[in-house]
Amino acid sequence: MIKLIVGTKGSGKTKAMIDQINDAVKTSKGNVVVVEKGMKLTYDIASAARLIDLEEYKISGGEMLYGFVAGLMASNYDITDLYIDGILKVLDHDINRLGVVLDEMAAIAGDSVKVTVTVSADEAALPHDVKKYL
Repeated sequence: MIKLIVGTKGSGKTKAMIDQINDAVKTSKGNVVVVEKGMKLTYDIASAARLIDLEEYKISGGEMLYGFVAGLMASNYDITDLYIDGILKVLDHDINRLGVVLDEMAAIAGDSVKVTVTVSADEAALPHDVKKYL
């Protein structure tokens, strides 16, 4: 299951995600994983959440992001919640590639992993294949 938090820069997407992460840590019976480009959230999220910096692993582009997420899920069956902050930064701001990446992640996440993604864009600018995740 994939859920998007969409809005322009400065609209509070990351703050909303931080609140969701901290709530998930309290209620999840598994692991909460947070993926971001850069380590901005280090002091904002509960230490029980696993924070991963994509820059540390040189992840860029949709294929690499999908492979990395697939590897996370394959290596840890206890992941219940996955959060990706600023996905367009990883996709080099290619909003047209976003739908394909989200579809691929939805396929591997199934109903067992809740995936929440922040997208820094106006909702009206989202491609049709992305809007189904709103």
